[in-house]
Formats: sequence, structure tokens, C-alpha cells
Amino acid sequence: MKALFVLMGAGALATAAARTALGQATATVRVSVVDDGTPIVAATVRAGAVVERTDARGVAILRLAAGSHVVVATRVGSLPDSASVVVAAGTDTAITIALRSQGDRLEAITVSATRIERRIEETPLRIEVLDRDEVEEKMLMTPGDITMMLNETGGLRVQNTSPSLGGANVRVQGLRGRYTLMLSDGLPLSGGQSGTLGLLQIPPMDLAQVEVIKGVASALYGSSALGGVIDLVSRRPGPEPSREVLLNQTTRNGTDAVLWSAEQLSPSWGYTLLASGNRQTRTDIDGDGWTDMPGYERVVVRPRVFWNDDDGASVMLTVGSTLERREGGTLPSFSNGSPFRESLRTVRNDGGAIARFPLGTSVLAVRGSGSLQHHDQWFGDVRERDDHRTWFTEASLATTFARYTTVVGGAFQRESYRGADVARFDYTYDVPATFAQVDAELTPAVSLSLSARADFHSRYGTFFSPRASGLYEFADGWTLRLSVGTGAFAPTPFTEETEATGLTPLRTPGPLRVERARGASIDLGGALGPFEMNATLFASSIRDALVVRGAPDDIEALEMFNASRPTRTHGADGLLRYRAGELVTTASYTFVDSREQRPDGAGLRAVPLTPRHTAGLVSVWERDDVGRVGIEAYYTGSQPLDHNPYLTRSRAYTLFGAIAERRLGRYRVFMNLENLGDVRMTNHQPLARPVRGEGGRWTMDAWAPLEGRVINGGVRIDVGRSAD
Repeated sequence: MKALFVLMGAGALATAAARTALGQATATVRVSVVDDGTPIVAATVRAGAVVERTDARGVAILRLAAGSHVVVATRVGSLPDSASVVVAAGTDTAITIALRSQGDRLEAITVSATRIERRIEETPLRIEVLDRDEVEEKMLMTPGDITMMLNETGGLRVQNTSPSLGGANVRVQGLRGRYTLMLSDGLPLSGGQSGTLGLLQIPPMDLAQVEVIKGVASALYGSSALGGVIDLVSRRPGPEPSREVLLNQTTRNGTDAVLWSAEQLSPSWGYTLLASGNRQTRTDIDGDGWTDMPGYERVVVRPRVFWNDDDGASVMLTVGSTLERREGGTLPSFSNGSPFRESLRTVRNDGGAIARFPLGTSVLAVRGSGSLQHHDQWFGDVRERDDHRTWFTEASLATTFARYTTVVGGAFQRESYRGADVARFDYTYDVPATFAQVDAELTPAVSLSLSARADFHSRYGTFFSPRASGLYEFADGWTLRLSVGTGAFAPTPFTEETEATGLTPLRTPGPLRVERARGASIDLGGALGPFEMNATLFASSIRDALVVRGAPDDIEALEMFNASRPTRTHGADGLLRYRAGELVTTASYTFVDSREQRPDGAGLRAVPLTPRHTAGLVSVWERDDVGRVGIEAYYTGSQPLDHNPYLTRSRAYTLFGAIAERRLGRYRVFMNLENLGDVRMTNHQPLARPVRGEGGRWTMDAWAPLEGRVINGGVRIDVGRSAD
């Protein structure tokens, strides 16, 4: 990723040079583009404002002004590459650029970006990427899940939804977490609506990077992506075998053991394997007899198999299994009422496949997956057992000609829910879809992406979701992006409220309507010397948003209905990154103003648990053969609270942390100090309510950490490497 930023900067300088060189003497540069010695036809070759395509011999002829240039070659199905060349007036120069087949790496870019192979920096739709270095840093903090990694990303907020069991979802730019689509290599392996425990069951060890689309993305991924998309891109086997073991222990009696193995078995075949075992002792930190940190035991296994050939065709196969048991509720020391049991057993099995086949200047992509989840949950003396199933398949054809790339395709997804104890919400939704996209490079500085999708929902009818994004590249390397889109979300009974109470207390007095959204954003980014900057303004509106409130005739019952007033959100987020050799310092800030209809219909209110101001500051020094040292601080502003008898607004708070890792041959020893100030919600109010609340809830919404100060440490062992 760092190389791509350098390449973009060099390309921008070359563009400026080409523009100022108009009228000067020119020279001919003959560019041969090959893959493993084989000429590549119809590859795009660019030097600043000059763009050509390779012919049947894999050759492109560029007429360039005398001077230094950076020549970039790209092709659908290959990793882009570049070469520097100095040409003199009146001379002919020949260079060769060798591209390497991306295989399945292309899938990660096209899925989480725009389905079209382009470098992240060149896509009109802004894609935020957490690279492998950032993934590794957060992995040392929470090796068993990805909550820390996402919560410390600007514009994202991990919100605790069921404190006693630790459930959490991701809010993107202030929108409810149910609108966020979680993907794994573009596949919905956790289900179309994965629920709040999905984040807690994904070890980050096998992630190459995380790619985030913020805002309405239904035109790309259907109705589940109303608020945004988070795509977890897996690691691939490298040229050398890799085997690594991570062992971690926390001061809250949590233990993690993770195994990662990968090997390229032959030029065509390779595999990766992730195996993880995680446990946590149930803990009552404030001594009131109620669980503040749930106890759990979890096992995750995920093998992947990769195949590719010399022509660029590739296949990836994956299967996975997750087994987990969670315990919350009251402990034996609880004395403020009757014991209340909260527990959850989860069994999830999934499988998926991704295949790509080059067809001349086109690429045919086919992928599919299946996911089966079984839950057995207790809310006090109420038991709820259910099964969720998701079946997904998609085929698309991407074609490049001149300065245009098109994608056309179709998809089918089936979502089903069966409740053994609460059967009145059972459903099976079949959603075939068609989609199309055109990316056009109108000028060397202006690119446009138009996409549209039609989903034909078996119950709620047809959704049409268009989106338009534009990119302007300034001569000095800065970029300006504009994006607008619409989307729709088919209602289900699974919301943040029902995650904490189950479905037993839920009623739907009338038929539910589809939630419909509109969103827009403007983004400015660039670099000034060692500083990298980005600023985004965003706004969205959701019509017929679902509202859940206490039933008027029974406080322990819930009602779900569509709001008559739209939910409106606007805000801004910014990032400033400073690089000084091996030291990287990043500052981020997010402002969100989100308002929704009050449950009683009497006007609007600020969306609960949505701070208007959040900010972060992280500084990390890293040297690969030595280790890393980092410090961080995260500020969360005051949040409006709902049905809280102790506070109407939360307190603002700041979390401080530090991390260190030292490399000693094949061993890497690490220690992480999290929440050094011991910030806890229970320092200001109890977690348990004095009496049961809406839906029969005994716990408050968690507006601050419950676990307080946590120190963890361990070792990463490169099993396949000899000690130095």
C-alpha cells in the first residue's frame, strides 16, 4: 500500500511535467508489457497525461516530452507496475514492464472497491484501507476479534448492543449497525445480516487488509449495504512457507492461542490455515454481582485453498467453522433480586468459492457461498433457539476498452430464519438481482463511475439503487471525490434492541415497509511533504426507518414500526498522517449529528449512543527486524442516552494506551496496555437497572468501556524460521 501511495505521487508529478512540457521536443518510448515473458494485449500504459493500449505484440508507443517520466502499466487481472525512464529529444527508448497475475488478490479490490480493477487511489468512490501493518498492530491488542481494529478507525464506531454477553455492531458515520454489511473476500460468510456477535468471532491473524466503503452502497452490494461495507481481505500464501503461533494472556483472565499456516505447494496450488482458540472468564469488575465481562470459550477453524494458472485464471475455496459458548447475567454474589441467566451457544459453518477467468480483454468472475448458523440463547427463564441460513451466488463480466470499463452481472441471495421457540418471525427471502457499472476516464484528470442495481425481493418488491461517483485529480497530486447514491433495506426483526432482549417480547402491530436511504459525500485528500491529509463531508437521510419502543400496555414488551419522519445524519471526518522515517503519527477526528423520530412520535431526538465528537491520536515507531513501540489516545464526547434512570447524557472520556513489540530471532514478544486511566461506565452508574426496563431488559446501554484497564501480553513464534 505504501508503494501505491509513492506511485500515485510520482504519477501526479509526471502528469504535471507532461502538461507543462507542451510544445517542447518529444521522443518515442516503446513500452513492452509482459506477464512471465508472455506479451499482454490491451494493457493500459500511462505516462502522465499520455495514455495508450498495448497492441497484439504487447507493445504501446508513447510520444513524450524530453525529460523524466514514470510509466505505469495496468491490466484487469494483474497487479499494476511502473518504471522510470529518462528520454532525450529525437531519440527512441525501449522499456519492458512485467506484470504479475493478481489471482485472487483482484477479487479483494473489485469487491470492496467498485468491482473494477483499479488502484485504490484511482477509484472515483473513496475506499479506506487498513493495511497489514495496522492489522498487526490491532491484532496484538485483541488477538481473538476485530472490534478494536474497527473501533479505532475514523468514521466507524463499535457499539455494544448486549452488555451482559458482549455483543457489538459497527455504526458507520452515525448510522445504525444493522445497515453495515460485513464481507469476507466479498462473500457474506457471516450471513446477510450477521448479528452483533459476528465481530467477536473473527480472529484478525489471517487478514491482509480491511477495506471500508462508508455511506449508502446498495448499488454495489444490495440492500444489506445501506450504511456501508466492511470487507475483510484474507492473506494469501507467499513464495516462502509461513507458520506462526500467537499466544496471549490478559489481566482479566482472557487467553488466546492462534495458529497461522500458509504455503505455496506448487506454481499453481497453495493453501492457508487459521485455527484459533479463545477463552475469557466471566468477570464482575465493580462487585455488584452482575457480569461486566462475559465468559466465553470459542474455537475457530478456517482453511483456504488457492489455484491459479499462467493465463491469469484463479480459484479460491474456503470453509470455516465457529463454535462458541457465552455466559453473562448475574453471578452468585448478586443480591439485588432474582438470579438472571444470559447465555448463548453458537454453531456456524460456512463455505465459499471465488473463480476468475480472463477472456481476452474481459474477466469473468463467479463466486458463491453458504452459511448456516444455529443459536441457543437464554434471557432469564426464556429460551430462544433459531437457525439462520444464507445462500449467495453471483456472476459478472468486466470488460475494458479504450478509457472505459464496464461490468454487468447478476446475483441471487436467499436469507432464511427459523425460530424453534419464537416462530412468528420466520421468513425466507429470495432476492435475485442484476447490476451494471461503467467507469470512464473522461480526461487524464477526471474519472466517473456510474453504477445501478435492481433487487427483486420476494416479499417487498423491486428496489432500484443507482450511484454516481466522480474523481478529479489536481496536478499537484490532490484528489477531489464526489459521490451520491440511494438504497433500500428490507426490514427484519433483528435490531440493536432485540439483540439485547431476544424476539419473545417483540410485536409488530402493522405491516413493515422498506427503509429507503439517500446519501452523499465529498472528499478531499492529498499530501504536503511528509503530511498526508484527508477530509470528508457526508450526509444521509433514511425514510421509513424502523423504530422499536416499549409497548404502551406492557413495559416488558416491545413494538416495531416505521417512523413517519426521516432519520437525518450529517457530519465530517478528517485524517492527518505524518511520516518521519520509521515513525508514523496519525490524528483523526469525526463529527456526527444524527437525528431520528422519537419513539412516541413527538418530534425528533438525537440518536442515542452517538457522540457528536470523537478524536484519536496514534504514534507508532516500527522497524521490521527490531519491533515496534506505540502510544495512543482516543476521545469520545458526550452521548445522548435512552431510558437511563441515572443519566440523560453520558460523560465524555479519553482512553490512553501503549504497545510494545520486540523481535528476538523467530520470537516476537509483545505487551499492550489498554485504557490506562481505568475508564469504566460503572464508575458513574451501575450496569444493572433498578427495575426491568423495556422488553424486560435488566441492563443499561453501555456508553463507555465496561472492562476498565486491561493489560495483555504474549509471544508470536515464527515456527518455520530458525532462531537467529
